[in-house]
Amino acid sequence: MRHGDKINNLGRKKAHREALLANLSCQLIMHKRIVTTLAKAKALRTHLEPLITKTKKNASQEQIMHNHRVVFSYLGDKTAVKELFTVVAPKVATRPGGYTRIIKLGIRPGDNAEKAMIELVDFNEIYGNSVAKAAEPAKKTRRSSAGKKKATTEVAPAAAAEEAVTPTEEAKTEE
Repeated sequence: MRHGDKINNLGRKKAHREALLANLSCQLIMHKRIVTTLAKAKALRTHLEPLITKTKKNASQEQIMHNHRVVFSYLGDKTAVKELFTVVAPKVATRPGGYTRIIKLGIRPGDNAEKAMIELVDFNEIYGNSVAKAAEPAKKTRRSSAGKKKATTEVAPAAAAEEAVTPTEEAKTEE
């Protein structure tokens, strides 16, 4: 029985699973987004996010070198570690967590496996900017419901009066 065992084994032995997650992590760091199965994406998130957090901690020079070595022991790829510390770390420095996003893509036709795209959140400029712009006005315009009712009743007659004037003016200009 596997009571209380929270790790998803992905149908692999420990060494095979660690190699798989290390390779997926390196590819995600290098390409900023990858498409894989949903189960692998969820396992990759739990594997990679603590490593990204280690890149943010800037204490002494010894601590920084230690974090490089720890991350390298998990990834095993010098170029991925360098990319993580030089490119990814400065972008996620202000983020308190949640460095990855998983988007479900449907099923794979061959084996009916659920596909998902996992990406680094701060590197998707299109989606990130539109979400930030959409969320920003909601915070500024938040008011009580009583204020909205009064404002809508006052604005509606004024708008109706303007609409009533505009069609007559258009009719005069057409004649």
